[in-house]
Amino acid sequence: MTRFPYDQFAKEYLQELLSPIGSVETSKDVAGEVREIDVYFIPSTQSQIDKEILGLLGRFADKPALFEPFRNAATISEVRTCTIKLFNTCARFEREAKRNNTRLSEDSLPMLWILSPTASQEFLEGFGAKLDEEQWGRGVHLFDKSWRGAVVAIHQLPITPETLWLRLLGKGRVQQRAIEEVQALDINNPLRTKAIDLLANLKTTLELNQNLDTEERDLVMQLSPIYEQRLAEAIQLGREEGIQSERRTIIENLLRVRFGTLDNSLQGIIEPLLALSAEEFSSFLLQISILSREDLLRRFHQQ
Repeated sequence: MTRFPYDQFAKEYLQELLSPIGSVETSKDVAGEVREIDVYFIPSTQSQIDKEILGLLGRFADKPALFEPFRNAATISEVRTCTIKLFNTCARFEREAKRNNTRLSEDSLPMLWILSPTASQEFLEGFGAKLDEEQWGRGVHLFDKSWRGAVVAIHQLPITPETLWLRLLGKGRVQQRAIEEVQALDINNPLRTKAIDLLANLKTTLELNQNLDTEERDLVMQLSPIYEQRLAEAIQLGREEGIQSERRTIIENLLRVRFGTLDNSLQGIIEPLLALSAEEFSSFLLQISILSREDLLRRFHQQ
């Protein structure tokens, strides 16, 4: 796949998923020859969501991290470039600690997670990358401890909910299956909404390219139903918001007509009234003319 559309998608995708649990910078400059970290992450002490919802990706984000996603299998040269980014970042931490006369613990330094759709055994052995299935499961190949890095071979990850958000960055059938799993999630799942929005944007970006290869055309075809589904959901949400807005206007006008004013106590029952089912709301409309102010406040627990 063309590098730019996927690169942009992967950065935005990781930023959207990780920002509720920490600070995220994309295309972050590092010292030395001009290089950029794709995604630089610092965990927050006040996370907006439970990291467990991100599964394995959330575990990677337990500590400062550099994420380097690749559309095609990472090459030896690309892995070396990623490690240079890591070492330059570690060197900056060390300089700051020395300048501030503070002690820098090894655990406070970032980890490098190279996200590759595939990786051959020969390639992994060349870096001395090893599995630790007890801690990380299949597919996560760790460098020796002091090198602070790992290659995540996405095609080797087990097909479980815990790996879903990483498998969505895979390729071919691996990514296709992950997309199907995302579609099957509950419509109110916040990660589902973010992922589908970004996938729909990726489809639009790819369609601007007149020279799509077979893989790209297949991906566009798979993303087309997602785009249409998201559009339908957005239309439905707009309708529901319109209905709620109309219902709010009706309630406010009825209360003003019935009681002459809309004070704080009456404003306090508007939200409970909005939450009524269609049948209950119809009943309310029929009864409003005979209900006293006290009846309304008592019924909706707003004394």
